[in-house]
Parts: sequence; structure tokens; C-alpha cells
Amino acid sequence: MSSVELSVVIPVFNEEEALPALAERLRPVLDGTGETYEVVAVDDGSTDGTAGQLTRLRADWPELRVVRLRRNSGHQAALTAGLHHARGHYTASLDADLQDPPEKIPEMLALARSRHLDIVYGVRGNRSSDTGFKRRTAGAYYWLVRRVVGGHVSAQAGDFRLLSREALDALKALPDQPQVYRLLMPWFGFPSGEITYRRDPRVAGRTKYPLRKMVLLAVDSVIGFSVAPLRLAVWLGVLAFAVCLGMVAYTLAVYAAGDTTRGWTSLIIAVLFVGSVQLICLGVVGEYIGRIYTAVQRRPTYYVADDTAAAVAPGAAVTPGPPVTSGPARPRSG
Repeated sequence: MSSVELSVVIPVFNEEEALPALAERLRPVLDGTGETYEVVAVDDGSTDGTAGQLTRLRADWPELRVVRLRRNSGHQAALTAGLHHARGHYTASLDADLQDPPEKIPEMLALARSRHLDIVYGVRGNRSSDTGFKRRTAGAYYWLVRRVVGGHVSAQAGDFRLLSREALDALKALPDQPQVYRLLMPWFGFPSGEITYRRDPRVAGRTKYPLRKMVLLAVDSVIGFSVAPLRLAVWLGVLAFAVCLGMVAYTLAVYAAGDTTRGWTSLIIAVLFVGSVQLICLGVVGEYIGRIYTAVQRRPTYYVADDTAAAVAPGAAVTPGPPVTSGPARPRSG
């Protein structure tokens, strides 16, 4: 399989309306670099006209390569599939909604070459196009992961980034790959840089990251990269023990005063408190055990149905990507 200088990986799920605008902006940018390139569009089991739209675009754009997954596997799994199949010496990842400007890709490439960097992050310097709720939840997410995972995580850096072949090969060599790449990539410690940009409104269609998925992303980020929740469970247990000691002292004092009938309320409070702490601790431990169980099963996160760069017919058997075990299997979409 021939190599190219630059690969651009784009996870796509139900983006029929956004694809024409994406091609209209992205193609001139890549053609203008003078580099050999490929655009790897990963169709993540779309149910609208995305597949047909990609076929029409590819008829006039030979550098466009379509990797189709057999089912909807989720944004991070689709991104994984694209990264594993990219052939470029450098690989950029970009969402199809054009909130991250493709015009920044040549700047990323120039920065990586001039400073010999393996990773260049796209950092959102301006999110005024997002809703107030989105800005607040994003701010809370990055505050949380920086406190729990570490300050090495770039603030406001999402999945818009450029990787060298060395960084990408290191990523692919991991036996168990967490799917939260915005936390995984800084962990490697490769030489890295940043470019800032203004985050634009979605060009068309609806967001594929509603509140439910943002919460799941936060859970995956914290549990997949830190044992802090287990430590929190320990401290909750210590707190519950201290409260129970206080309740014991209170109960003995009431008993000594000969007024034992007043202990009903305190007893109920103590039982409810201890019970809730136990359930929280069991839930935290269960999350980690579930991830161990998923890792032991080694089920692939995605299966490739066909790849236009491979000499296979649609529907033919294609070797699936390596298993990615970032968390217990959940129904995902988008």
C-alpha cells in the first residue's frame, strides 16, 4: 500500500448535509499544500444519505478514501478506525461539521516540520459560537480532567490535531487503547505544540454530542485515566466511619440520659447514609471491573465493511481493527 505525505481522518455519522461544504473548503486547502495526501472519511454506520454523498464526492475527488464500518460504533471508535488505516507520514483528524477550520491544517504541518514536533494540538481560543451551556460544560470537563488526570492535558484541545507517523505508530502499538485521545496523546510525552483558532458554528445538521454523550465522555476520561474515583470511595468510607462514630457517641449519650426513644431519626439517617456510601463505592468498583471484563474479552471496537483503497468488494471480509478497551460496552451513536 503506497504512502502519502498527509492523511486527514474524518469520522462521519449522518453528515449528509455537511459533506458538500466540507469538501468545498477542505479540498482547496489540501490541493494548495502541494503535498500528496488522502482524505480518510470513516462512515460510522450512517443511516441517512451520507454513504451516497461520499460516493458522489469520490467520483470527482480521487484523493477521497471511504472506510465504511459495519455498524455505528461511536465517534472515538470511528476515529480509531481512521487512524489505524491512515497511510500518511503526518495524519490530521478533523470533524465533518467544520467547527474546526481545515485551513489550519497547513499551519499545523508547517509547525510540526519547522520545530520537529510529533503532535500539534488545535486549541480552541474562542468558543463564542457555542451556547453558554456548551461553554460551561466544556469548561467543567477540562477543569475536572486536569485536576484528576494531570495538568499536562491541554485545556480546550479536542480531537483536532496533527500526528507524526512515529506518534501514530506508538498509538497503534498499544495493547489496550483508551478511546479518549485528547487525554491519551499528552500521556506519550512526544514533543508537541499548539495552534489556536476560533471555533465556528456547525455548518449543517445537528450535534452528535448531546448531554448524555458528554457525560459518558467525562466518565470514560476520569475512570479510564485515573484511580481517583477509587480513592474517593475510600475517603467516603472514612467519612462514613467518622459519622458512625459520632452517631455511636450520640446514642450512648441519649441512653445515659434515659431517653432512648429519640434515637429513631438518627438511626434512619445513619442507615441511609451508610447504605448510600456503600452503593456509590460498589458502583465505582463496578465501573473498573467492567473495564477489566471488556479488556479480557478483546472484542474489536469496530469492524470494517469495506475500504475504497483496498481491492475488495463491498461486503467482503476485511480484517477488523485491533481491540480498543476504553470502557464497558455501551450502545453508542454518533
